[in-house]
Amino acid sequence: MAHALKMALEAKNLPVNIYVGMSYWYPFTEEAVQQIKRDRITRPVVLPLYPQFSISTTGSSIRVLERIFSENNMSWYQREGYIKSMADLIQKELEKFSNPEEVMIFFSAHVYQSVMLTMLVIHPKIRWRSASYLIMQNLKDRGVGNDHTLAYQSRVGLVQWLKPYTDEVLVELGQRGVKSLLAIPVWYMTSH
Repeated sequence: MAHALKMALEAKNLPVNIYVGMSYWYPFTEEAVQQIKRDRITRPVVLPLYPQFSISTTGSSIRVLERIFSENNMSWYQREGYIKSMADLIQKELEKFSNPEEVMIFFSAHVYQSVMLTMLVIHPKIRWRSASYLIMQNLKDRGVGNDHTLAYQSRVGLVQWLKPYTDEVLVELGQRGVKSLLAIPVWYMTSH
């Protein structure tokens, strides 16, 4: 599969190096990352191949990568490229509103674990607050001063999930008179 991906990208004039890293067999993720560092790759693109997101599959792999990145004192959501690209997209979407300055920027994080499970990983609430803060700071530096808020979705089962819940915050914003809202998905982008 790695070879087929490399061939397909090179056919589109996108020469790339492909690295394979696995959680439970050779080559391990750590080995792949060591080779990436030896090759001086500074902007890797990670492509998880699990069929769906689960804390025990994709989640565990992402935690390994977060640990490795944090050894370099920077997690993916703190990287300039991520922050700038999110700010660019938000600014572009704000321009579509008749009164862009009145739009509430609504970050909605799709979390994948309950409060009980977050004890095992970097606390996602801190991650999303930090990500939304950094994105808003970038926008503020550009002169975009919109209000913003952050809420969490994916509440299922009997276990309490991270709060505030997206559906409840949306009701509160409506009661406060917010008329224009720009929803910004963070994390599970493809399911929003």
